[in-house]
Formats: sequence, structure tokens, C-alpha cells
Amino acid sequence: MDIRSQISMVFHLDKCIGCHTCSVACKNIWTDRKGAEYMWWNNVETKPGTGYPTKWEDQSIYKGGWEDVGGGISLKGAGKKKGLLNIFHNPNMPVIDDYYEPFTYNYLELIEAPPGDDQPTARPVSLITGKPIDIKMGPNWDDDLSGTPDYARNDPNLQNLSKAEQEAMFQLERMAFFYLPRICNHCLNPACVASCPSGAIYKRGEDGVVLINQDVCRAWRMCVTACPYKKSYYNWHAGKSEKCILCYPRIEAGLAPACMHSCVGRIRYLGVILYDADRIHETASVPEKDLIEHHMSMLVDPFDPEVVASAKANGIADSTIHAAQNSPTYKFVKEWGLALPLHAEFRTLPMLFYVPPLLPVMATVKEVNNTEQAAKFGSIQKIWDDTWLYDTSTEELWGAIDQARFPLKYLANLFSAGDEAMVKDRLIRLWAIRLYRRWKTVGDISEQKANAALDAAGYTPEMADAIYQLTSLAKFDDRFVIPAAHREHAIEMLEFTGDRKGNVGFGFKEGTAQRGL
Repeated sequence: MDIRSQISMVFHLDKCIGCHTCSVACKNIWTDRKGAEYMWWNNVETKPGTGYPTKWEDQSIYKGGWEDVGGGISLKGAGKKKGLLNIFHNPNMPVIDDYYEPFTYNYLELIEAPPGDDQPTARPVSLITGKPIDIKMGPNWDDDLSGTPDYARNDPNLQNLSKAEQEAMFQLERMAFFYLPRICNHCLNPACVASCPSGAIYKRGEDGVVLINQDVCRAWRMCVTACPYKKSYYNWHAGKSEKCILCYPRIEAGLAPACMHSCVGRIRYLGVILYDADRIHETASVPEKDLIEHHMSMLVDPFDPEVVASAKANGIADSTIHAAQNSPTYKFVKEWGLALPLHAEFRTLPMLFYVPPLLPVMATVKEVNNTEQAAKFGSIQKIWDDTWLYDTSTEELWGAIDQARFPLKYLANLFSAGDEAMVKDRLIRLWAIRLYRRWKTVGDISEQKANAALDAAGYTPEMADAIYQLTSLAKFDDRFVIPAAHREHAIEMLEFTGDRKGNVGFGFKEGTAQRGL
């Protein structure tokens, strides 16, 4: 058993309001430099939608992540042989049109325009070429289902849904969508690290944060191809790859990352999870249907004496072990079983987990084969050969989850490698907490029904109260349990990442003094 520590995150999707404050905070701090204009280390996508860059989830296009090869794993689009074949032209590399050509406006055309009969306009100008352009796409082009025919309807996660199920999602009276914030997952089995020919990408031993050494990076850009989440970017000005650094300078100072600190909905949680590194290859190589189960079993109990002893033998500090024992992410992922990884089938073992959105479950879509019978109820919509009836009531406790207006199959494609039962289990637990709190605060649900819901979810009233506390009432220190930084780690950074004069910056071309940090 090789116990190591990992900073992990949980995003509660039922709480995200899509305000993009997190994206703006990250942009202002880290990617306001030349060559980084198109980079969004943190972005918020509307689902259904193609995301950023376009169709990043479709690995038939980008060849990211790992694939199962005879009981083992191999990089899909990178590695020694594949990298050599694509050294001069990489057909799986996203191009600027898959992101967007960053632009600004020539505001002087407004300010200095001479008097005239026409209203002056500010022409859009490319931040790359400096020439006027026609804007065709932006970083948030499909926000709130805008441009639905070109974006939402082309979501790769819709592929195995029937046409009727897909079309029902876009009917105005039954429309449903949710927001999906994304940052680097700082995976346990990161494809970007394995793909880098120059060895510039590494995973920090003390907290598992994945970083790119800017002095070693040689712009092979294999990391851009290999990362299935497309969270490694190429800086065309500096000639280096860059990515989310999880605001490690802030974490070392005991502060939450900027995107998490600024989150309006308070959807984000950060804490330490201990894991068994000996099982990484074994877990990443199991059949797809078993990936999440094995991933969860790798995350070990921080109160287990054997785990604690192994952690200490590996040099993990007592303060880090204590942080793991109080970690909100461990509670959501392991103790309460509420959070799941995004696209586990990529086999990178991501350490960013999501609490699936429950959405308005009381609104259901039922399929009715008899058109005449359905007409008696009104509000019917003919979709090809099927007739669907929109309903806002349910007699069964869990009936609405099976027939929710947001298909369970879609959520399963995102969070459980297609396993609908696994997502349904999380939604049942979320709903059980709602019913329990409804009984406790409003009283229009019987205590018997509330307790029955908790029993079905496997929760006690004490657990339900703890989940409610952390979800709705948690203070800053409850949501972000950050282990203390240690002097020995700082010394290591000085020795291995500093320049000859002993200066240590953030690694980018523009130094900290120039950027005012």
C-alpha cells in the first residue's frame, strides 16, 4: 500500500447559477497575458451543449485519454510511436476555430468618428493578427442553449438517446439544462503527463497538483492532444503549453483557489483525499463498467490506522492527514456517496467530482401510445411516431426520477460511463435529503415518508443533517479544508524550480514583478 495525498474538488451542480464569476476571476489572475487570450482554465458550459473547445468530449475527433489494449492501457492519440508519426502534423490537435479567435473592438472608431448621419460602430479586431475579423464564435457562444441547432443538438452525450428523448429536451414547455463548470481535474493517471516527450509535465508529490515546467517545455503540444478534457493550452506567443495550476500559491498560503473563492453559488469544495498509488494502473485498466467502482475503492479511509501509518511512512505530514479526516470532498465522494467523476471512461482517474443536478424532478415526461387517450389530458406534442405527455405530479416516491424531463441516460453519459443506476442512486439520495428537510421545515410531508426516503437512500437523520449543513449552511473553512504548507516543500521548490539566482516565479514568461503579483 502506497498512500499519497491529493487535493481534490467537488462541484455541486444543483447550486451553480452559471454566473461565470469563477471564469472571470481565473482569467484576470492567470490568463490575461499575450498568447493566453483564448485560454479559459476555468469555464462554465451549458449542458446540453458542445462545450469548449467544440465537442471536446468526442474522442473520435481529438483522441484524448487512454484506451484499453489487451487488459492494459495505452494513450489514444499520443505516446512515442504515435507522437513520432504526428510530429510534423497532428490531425487530432484542436485548432483555433475549435476554440475561438480572440478579439477586441476598435473603440477609437467610436470616440474619434467625425460628425455624420450614420451611427459609428466599433469594428471587431483579432487579438492574434490585429486585423478586422467577422466574429463567428466566442468562449461562451452556446450559453443558456443559445445557438441550439448548431450547439446543444450536437452534444456528443446525446448520441445514444432516441430522437424522441432528444427532441423532448428542447421543447419550450419542457426545456431543461444545467451548468457544468470545468477546471483541470489534476488526475491520478494524467494522460498529459504520460504524453509529454520532454518530461515537462509533472504531478507534485505533496498535493497531486499537475504542473508544467516552463523551462523544460519544448512545445510538442502532445499534452493538448492527450488531455481528454482539453485543459492544456498552447501559448502561441511564449511557445509553451500552459494549464490550470489550481492556484497553488494561494493553497500554500492557506487560501482557496481564485475560482472557488469567488464562486457566488458556493458550489465548490476543496479538501485532501488519501489514495493508494499502487492501484493506479490496475484501476485504470479495468473494464469500463467497473471504472468508477475501482476508482472509489482507491480512495482510502483517513481514519484507518493502517492507512495513517502508511501515509506517515511516505512522509505525509500530520496536518495533511488531519485535513484529510476533515475533508468535505471525502464526505461527498466516499462517506455520503453523492459525487461522481466526469467521463470516467477516459481512464485518467480525475480528482474533480460532481454532485449531479437533481433539477425539477416533479416535472416529468411520459410517453403515451394512445393519441386519443392523451388528448383528454391536453398539452400533447407529436414527435415523429411517439406522443409525449408533460406532467407535474407523481404518485410514486421515485417515479419522477425515472421519467425526469432531463433524461437519466444523458446524465449517465456524463458522470457514470453510461451506468444509469449509478446516477439514479445519487439522485435518490439528493431527493431523500430534500424530502427530509421539507418535512422538518415546512411540515407538508409526513415524518413516515421522510424517514422512508432516508432509509431508501441509506442515510440516518444525523447524516441528512450533516449533508444539509455542508450543502446549504457551510462557512468558508468548512468548504475549503486546506492543509498547512511546509517549509521543506518550499525549499524543494527553491532547489528544483528556481533559477540560478534562487528566484522562483510562477513559471510564465512575464515575471511576478511585471504582473504586479
